[in-house]
Amino acid sequence: MRRPDQQTTTRPTPDAAPGTTPDTPPAEATGPGTRRTADAGGAARSPDPAGPRPAGDLTTEAALAPYLRGQAAEFLRSLRLHHEHSAPADSGGHDAAAATRALRRSARRISGSLHTFRAALDPLWADQLRAELAWLSGILAREHAYANRLTRLVEALHQLSGPALPAARGVRAAGESATSDAQGRAALGVGAARAGALLERRLTLARTRSHSAALQALGSSRFHAVADAVALLASDVPLAPGTAGRTAEALLEPAERAEQRLLTAVAALPPDDTEPYNEAQDAAWHQARLLLRLHRYAHEVVLGAADPALTGAGHALDLHRDAVEAAGAAAAAARTPRIAPATAYALGVLHADQRHEVEAARTVFRETWPYAAALSTP
Repeated sequence: MRRPDQQTTTRPTPDAAPGTTPDTPPAEATGPGTRRTADAGGAARSPDPAGPRPAGDLTTEAALAPYLRGQAAEFLRSLRLHHEHSAPADSGGHDAAAATRALRRSARRISGSLHTFRAALDPLWADQLRAELAWLSGILAREHAYANRLTRLVEALHQLSGPALPAARGVRAAGESATSDAQGRAALGVGAARAGALLERRLTLARTRSHSAALQALGSSRFHAVADAVALLASDVPLAPGTAGRTAEALLEPAERAEQRLLTAVAALPPDDTEPYNEAQDAAWHQARLLLRLHRYAHEVVLGAADPALTGAGHALDLHRDAVEAAGAAAAAARTPRIAPATAYALGVLHADQRHEVEAARTVFRETWPYAAALSTP
């Protein structure tokens, strides 16, 4: 956990002018294994290309309300594009999928901001709209998730059952290893084709059902009520009484609490030397991913942009989620009644491969997490 004297990443520099960067620029490297630079007091600086938002502008009227109105306008714009590209005469399926992703993206940001800054808003309205947006985002995400899962598993099966590399001449141990590897790949290849066909049937059916459920949801009265509420949000943000002109602390305190919850969740993650294939640990990593997303949205509200230092860590947690769900799909397919032993073997190997991908994603997260040094500081 960070030391108490360290500055929060969501608190802007008080003496920064609008549209300017601090005199001491942050670290430029944000790739794997990098750390953000610290000032003399040990404060982790947050890179912000546009410069931090001045503290005097951090009121609900000047920061939170415009952010919510902007995301609501993006929601309505994406909805209009989705309707245009989903017409029967329109064959632009890619454009419809892009509009759906944009719709989900704005819905997540509105919902996350309503959760973090609930105290600055009308609480009853915020809770109701947040629940409805979470429902909509979940409905729209399923089809995309099943399609990506199928692609991931089929590609992994192809790689696992592909031809073995030729062994070096004159090296008996290498030749024996190559022969054993070839035999294992041959045995895997027997069931890989059937395993791939089984996964395609299961996941394509699930994707089709999710597509139908999404279309039904988008035509329901419940969705139209959500769209009406977002349309009202685009012009009027219901604030809590007395919060319109409050000082910066009205937004900084909730944003810092969101950051603190994230840091606490990351510090509580299991160490990297634990026993592999421990699926009971997945829930803690999923929770860290959700908290990181809430922190990113709060950072956008307070500082006007996402924190680039967390891009790598967020991507690693997304890969972790994808690998966990793919491993679960392989395990569920292996429990199909009356499948051939070779098919079950291929699915077991596929499940083990995806669990290795889970471990790899956890390693990447630890390497890209910018507070690694601070977490080890007493």
